[in-house]
Amino acid sequence: MSWTAYQVVLRLHSPLHIGAGRVSYLQRARPYVTGRALRGALVSRVGRNQPELLSDEPRDPYRRISKTFATYMAFTYFYPALKSGDHWKTEFPWQNEPEFRRRFLSSYAATALAYPQQTAAEGLLYETEFLSPYTLDTGEPVYLLGYIFVEEERLKPEKYDWKSALCRLQLGGERGYGWGEARLVENGLQKLSETDRLFSALNFSTNQKRPIVHLQANQPVLAHTESQSANLRGMVEPMVGREWQADNTNNERQHVGQRLRYNGIYFSPGSIALCETAFTIEEGGYWKQQE
Repeated sequence: MSWTAYQVVLRLHSPLHIGAGRVSYLQRARPYVTGRALRGALVSRVGRNQPELLSDEPRDPYRRISKTFATYMAFTYFYPALKSGDHWKTEFPWQNEPEFRRRFLSSYAATALAYPQQTAAEGLLYETEFLSPYTLDTGEPVYLLGYIFVEEERLKPEKYDWKSALCRLQLGGERGYGWGEARLVENGLQKLSETDRLFSALNFSTNQKRPIVHLQANQPVLAHTESQSANLRGMVEPMVGREWQADNTNNERQHVGQRLRYNGIYFSPGSIALCETAFTIEEGGYWKQQE
């Protein structure tokens, strides 16, 4: 089994909110795009571009595409990047967090109104944090850089045209307000060989059941990594997502986002490898230490 690796560069055209939980009235945002969020946006766009691929199940028409992509595609997390000449420089939030937040993160405040008084409803003020499409100090365009692995012997491009879908994606939350628009840049899809490195730093291999990333001692993991790994040092957090369980038979939580799925406890991106370690890229972009 062999995977083909692609480097993908997207241009961010509107604010991006990938939810990271709520503190008081602040909806916090992650400073990166998770593999799960990227895959979901790609599934949605492929389904719209190729409606013949949608299943006949009215409650979950995207299930067939989603299962196919989860099996035959793997995604790294996508990180903000700035263009320098003909290259992109990835900006990792843990390298200088205060500086990163000052340059890339902003927020939008709003409230619900109480009618007919036309005043702010009590207790309904909220603030949404977002990754800005332009740097807040110099106004430079912000890009998203990451990698997609494809088992091309199984995922035929003539049937699933995922490359064209990259030309127009919508990621994260607040999409009804036009947030999360990202588009593939010119020459932004490049096939890699195993002599290349992910994010100019990490070796990888593609001839296994799942793609493998190799870290040296003191290199950071670039995705949420299973906490059973004893070779990491860093912050841990639970990963909980909202899903739509279309085959739920008890008529509860059948709508989008009403079912919570607990995935486990993971080391956060930026945690440090204590020794040379190899990780597989699992479904959703999570990393798992090899046995």
